[in-house]
Amino acid sequence: MASWVIHMALMLLSVLSSQGKRDQQLYCSACKAIVDELNYSISQVDPKKTINVGGFRLNTDGTMRDRKVPLARSESHLSELVEAVCGSMSDYALHVDPATRQRAYRRFAPRDSGALGDFPDFNNFQFDGPDASNALKFACEAVVEELEDDIISLFSREAEHEHQELCSRVSDYCEDDRAPKQEL
Repeated sequence: MASWVIHMALMLLSVLSSQGKRDQQLYCSACKAIVDELNYSISQVDPKKTINVGGFRLNTDGTMRDRKVPLARSESHLSELVEAVCGSMSDYALHVDPATRQRAYRRFAPRDSGALGDFPDFNNFQFDGPDASNALKFACEAVVEELEDDIISLFSREAEHEHQELCSRVSDYCEDDRAPKQEL
């Protein structure tokens, strides 16, 4: 009887540990796709548009203390973008680099601008049906849930090298830059 309990405990432990592992390639691609999509969305906002931020309370002298910030980098706008970013994961598919055979999810669909240079070489993409894009969307949602505050903080301060900062330093989704983690 005791051997049966030990056997069942080992089976349960192996099942739980295998479910806890994340597909590194999938989550790294999701993180990079989030950065790309947010950068594109931010670039589409008129840089002249601003929004008032601050505590809309009157000071003792009767004035309000608020300030104008660019709409594209405001926390409220970034929150809206982050909430919607995973909806564009269906525009991504698994890409296999012909030279290195490295696999990563990349955007295959052109942007709204419709520029002719947006069309990639489809020979290197693997379209595995809706389940593949669903996996990327699920990974995107998990990344957003885990890093939402970090994403908003990173994009509100216009950091450089967002891919490396978010996907390698803040999180450990990508292995291409293993610098120590930094708090935003």
